[in-house]
Amino acid sequence: MPDIPPSSPPSFFPRPDGLKLAYRHRAGKGTTIVFLPGYMSDMEGGKAVALDRWAAETGRAMLRLDYAGNGASEGAFEDGTLVSWRDDALLLIDALTQGPLLLVGSSMGGWLALLIALARPDRVAGIVGIAAAPDFTEWGFPQADRATLAAQGRLVEPTPYGDQPYVTTLGFWKSGQALRVLEGEIALDCPIRLLQGQADPDVPWEIALRIARQVRSSDVQTLLIKDGDHRLSRDSDIALLIRAVASLLDNL
Repeated sequence: MPDIPPSSPPSFFPRPDGLKLAYRHRAGKGTTIVFLPGYMSDMEGGKAVALDRWAAETGRAMLRLDYAGNGASEGAFEDGTLVSWRDDALLLIDALTQGPLLLVGSSMGGWLALLIALARPDRVAGIVGIAAAPDFTEWGFPQADRATLAAQGRLVEPTPYGDQPYVTTLGFWKSGQALRVLEGEIALDCPIRLLQGQADPDVPWEIALRIARQVRSSDVQTLLIKDGDHRLSRDSDIALLIRAVASLLDNL
């Protein structure tokens, strides 16, 4: 089953408000893999494309998507919030896929994976987190940043991950604070695999241990990569990701 050629345009699905969300979906056997990008990222990132290529080679169903205001989707990035991007993903999942799901979430996408699994516990059969960052609006924003958000409504920061600075709006921050999951039990029973670099400058590796502790499921494994950074996009990192996904799919 061939992969989607890189030059082919994505498909689009309209939200109820008419805004069009970009996605790439391929039918295949078994559980559908859903890739959830991180903050200011999209479905054409290296991990998403590599996993999609592997899924194509093995005949697996896969859905990649861009939240509104990201990648090829319509909309303004600064209009997005954690809840609106969660709902974008749920809309596409509900409309385009059937049967069990394996959610693969990178950074913020790992937070969204937990939220989506909580919203669709009957469908989510497993989760793989890559530097998953639930509750980063809580532990990732010192008091000075919160003061800037309150006073100016937005926070602009340089980033090593792209040409454009990171912009966080007060609306996004408030949405994240309302959707925190690490302060109590995370009522999920599906198998969960967490890949986390210990040299990650953005997500402390202890966050992976907090997720493992708070999730109700007993089938949780955390893999710490001592020299791994935040992206975990080296060939060796991607090989680990594919092995984690393949192992989960083989046992679902």
